[in-house]
Amino acid sequence: MKTLKKRRRVQIILLSIVALAVSTALIGYAMQDGINFFRSPSEVMAAPPKPTEVFRIGGLVEEGSIVRGQGETVRFVVTDGGESVPVTFTGVLPDLFSENQGMIGTGSYVNGVFEASEILAKHDETYMPKEVVDALKEQGIYKEAGES
Repeated sequence: MKTLKKRRRVQIILLSIVALAVSTALIGYAMQDGINFFRSPSEVMAAPPKPTEVFRIGGLVEEGSIVRGQGETVRFVVTDGGESVPVTFTGVLPDLFSENQGMIGTGSYVNGVFEASEILAKHDETYMPKEVVDALKEQGIYKEAGES
């Protein structure tokens, strides 16, 4: 009688371990598309990602680079001071999107152009995303608000 109880306990423990492993694998697989890594333009140019990879890129919008095309497509260049990446975006840009301002875009790098599906711009005069600040500091071109 005792051996039957021990066997049942061992089966339940093994079944629990298998169920935990399967659920962990399913959660990891489901989160795979939900995680977008940040890359600076220098990192994108140094090691171009696959066209299927969705990631976030950020930096400053280069002065004179915004070109509004026919329809809703907008082209511009984002830089971190070291490298520059051309960007295309189809849609309505945020109100505070402008040249020499910080931005972050989500999308894919295809044929040498970052095709953005979403563009985020600063939400007030002093805000800049932490990832963009870090990338600009690495290049030595970041200035605190109020510095000239």
